[in-house]
Amino acid sequence: MITQEQILHALSHVEEPDLKKDLVTLRMIQNIEILPNKIRFDVVLTTPACPLKDHIEHACRNAISFFVSKEVEVDINMTSRVVAADNNQLKGIKNIILVSSGKGGVGKSTVAANLALALSKQGARTGLLDADIYGPSLPIMFGLEGAKPESTKTADGQTKILPLERFGLKLLSIGFFTDPNQPIPWRGPMATSAIKQLFNDADWGEIDYLVVDMPPGTGDIHITVSQTYPISGAVIVTTPQHVALADAIKGMAMYRMEGINVPVLGVVENMAYFTPAELPDKQYYIFGKDGGKRLATENNVPFLGEIPLVKAVADAGDNGFPILLDESEPVAEAYQHIAGRVAQELSILANA
Repeated sequence: MITQEQILHALSHVEEPDLKKDLVTLRMIQNIEILPNKIRFDVVLTTPACPLKDHIEHACRNAISFFVSKEVEVDINMTSRVVAADNNQLKGIKNIILVSSGKGGVGKSTVAANLALALSKQGARTGLLDADIYGPSLPIMFGLEGAKPESTKTADGQTKILPLERFGLKLLSIGFFTDPNQPIPWRGPMATSAIKQLFNDADWGEIDYLVVDMPPGTGDIHITVSQTYPISGAVIVTTPQHVALADAIKGMAMYRMEGINVPVLGVVENMAYFTPAELPDKQYYIFGKDGGKRLATENNVPFLGEIPLVKAVADAGDNGFPILLDESEPVAEAYQHIAGRVAQELSILANA
């Protein structure tokens, strides 16, 4: 008769590759059930977007076969429970991810939108907050121009904004409350006050990841958000050319300043190379090569991945249907890879 102790002993030989401890020590094995000729158990990962999910499952099956029995049927339920950061201000939000860049025009908003969608598609409850006060692009990218969020009353009588929902994401942007044809000529205090309202006065519910599309640069909004809320980490977006890298370095340095201390999860190199639709196997490095990789290496942070310059990405955003939703597009796979790496880095930080 197979015992629970035998199963736990076997699985104690399976290491979580990122956390460098075995699954039993990490308490990732739960709900063991022993039946005639069959065993079942849950493997509780730290994120549904874990890029090593298949590897861990395969290792568990091998361990049972080697240490317990080659004949027994093994039923493994790969599930997850996202670790929450300490968060007294925003109940229900487990992790806040800032998507940032040193300068405009590097495709930061496109990366933020598709990153959020990729996390959601992989099973995480995800929200996307457009904090780019002066140039909100979320309403266009999600086909929500003219949409207006509703409000709701909480149990304690507070009025809260209900984020809009689209493609499985909860969405909020200053663009839902302003005239899209008019500028927003606000000074710093007005802009930061508006950002705080988007964070504090919204009923986000229970979500695993809130992805925040930050404005370009290193201004008031960055400092206010970083110092007011428990930020889990920042993703730096750059293009390969030197002028973008120079500003990305400043953006990274800001998050590392004393009094801010936001972990940099890594670098995404956008527009890494150009691939024509009619020549999908060709790569033309029109903005230089491997600039984002060098930036990550020189600053000792992970390189999360690269996104090619593909016309379909821009078209998808303009049409309100982000490219991640089109599984036939190879670039969607690149965003899925980056989402997995972001979730991976957050798990490592949370368990450090």
